[in-house]
Amino acid sequence: MPTSRPLGGPTDDEPDGLFDLAELRTGPTPPSSAAPRTSRKPLFRDSVEARRMLAVREIHAEPGAAASPRGRQILAAFPDAEVVPVDSHWRIPDLHGNKGNAERWVRIKSTVLVLGEKKTLTVRPNGRSADWIAPGAANGCAMACAYCYVPRRKGYANPITVFTNVDRIIARLRRHVTGLGPKREPNQCDPAAWVYDVGENNDCSVDALISENTADLVHAFARWPTAKASFATKFVNPDLLLLEPRGRTRIRFSVMPPDDSRLLDIRTSPVEQRIAAAGDFLEAGYEVHFNLSPVVIRPGWETAWADLLRHMDDVLPAAVKEQAAAEVIMLTHNRDLHDVNMEWHPRAEDAIWRPELQQAKRSENGSLNVRYRNAIKAEAVETVRRLVTAHAPWLTVRYAF
Repeated sequence: MPTSRPLGGPTDDEPDGLFDLAELRTGPTPPSSAAPRTSRKPLFRDSVEARRMLAVREIHAEPGAAASPRGRQILAAFPDAEVVPVDSHWRIPDLHGNKGNAERWVRIKSTVLVLGEKKTLTVRPNGRSADWIAPGAANGCAMACAYCYVPRRKGYANPITVFTNVDRIIARLRRHVTGLGPKREPNQCDPAAWVYDVGENNDCSVDALISENTADLVHAFARWPTAKASFATKFVNPDLLLLEPRGRTRIRFSVMPPDDSRLLDIRTSPVEQRIAAAGDFLEAGYEVHFNLSPVVIRPGWETAWADLLRHMDDVLPAAVKEQAAAEVIMLTHNRDLHDVNMEWHPRAEDAIWRPELQQAKRSENGSLNVRYRNAIKAEAVETVRRLVTAHAPWLTVRYAF
């Protein structure tokens, strides 16, 4: 039997990148370093519903990623998938930059997976949602929100890329947390803990259907008393309730009016289900916040948001309300993404592509985006704040932009 050891530590008898990828399926699956499961019930990720979300048939894999303990676990989880060796998770001609993939946008997200290794382990300052942006353990998503900014860098397809060297990511975070020491002054991110966004370009709840990366991150932060992990999600994954976050992971359920969500949040959990899950996640040891995001200006939007906030006030337990806070994020869109959406979901663009209301905005990575014009945006943000005060006065708005 193999000896249990930390993920990523090499041994003399382990395959390396020179082995054929097919050989990696034949050996025993290495053990996970994640927190132990507290239930022997079947996992949600093995359910029919989860397999509809991710029916992986094709895995593009860097040899080193596939040969790693985490990579071998993932290959074992999808034994029927074709494994295609690639030199780089960023440079896959059949996926990235192939305009013909636009019409297959959703199918690619559900059937294709990419395995790579995270090369740059940068911890970036943020100051809005979190104090710091952690190096992500994944990139891309199996859901298909029409406004998502992540695919703008990846061409005409945006399947999940799982980074298999999560051990190095956690080690980098450990050094960063230790180097900071205790947080000395409260800020809008948190009054006492350094907050690290661990899901900037991915949805950690969906990633947990694939591997233990999310569990490993939750487990790591549970041991660090001066820091918290944080991630936004539009997917309710009951498997996360089996972890032990001990108050050190903040889950932010993104919500919007249900009619907007049915049009724009393709393949996500219904908004009502996200709200209903808040109490369970709080009871399981998570801090539970909300993202009011994105706010889309359309006829009747103020009434729709008022209805949503009243619903939250009606159904959320008192314990959730006592610790809840929210972020308000106005819609930002992108011309290239607009063109992609027109190939597979043009009806969404009727709501989110509004040139008469929008202006150009250069993003931090150089992309040319569009957002609501300054005066329109400022008025809308103030409207949302008033609606929260009127219908959910217990909900602290941490920031709005």
